[in-house]
Amino acid sequence: QVQVVESGGGLVQPGESLGLSCAASGGTFSAYSMAWFRQAPGKEREFVASINRYASVTRYADSVKGRFTISRVNAKNTVYLQMNSLKPEDTAVYYCNHETRAWDWGQGTQVTVSS
Repeated sequence: QVQVVESGGGLVQPGESLGLSCAASGGTFSAYSMAWFRQAPGKEREFVASINRYASVTRYADSVKGRFTISRVNAKNTVYLQMNSLKPEDTAVYYCNHETRAWDWGQGTQVTVSS
């Protein structure tokens, strides 16, 4: 069973940037397509971005397209999410998982965008 640990969240002002990391263990990381998801208070968990095993194909939710960038370093078993031009509506707990949401969820990392 693959385990993931998210980190890098925090409190930022609108327009600022933040970078998240997700470290995976217990499997062959380079074989998996990875994704970031988020869950805001009172809302369902939603897809944010995904990246295939070769880092050659990425997808983004319309709400973050052009502002967020997903990347990965297979040698480090880590996937990243660079978030620029943050908005208050980006406030949520951010999670990473297999693209199909097949693994147990980690604890997530809180991102709060507020002035």
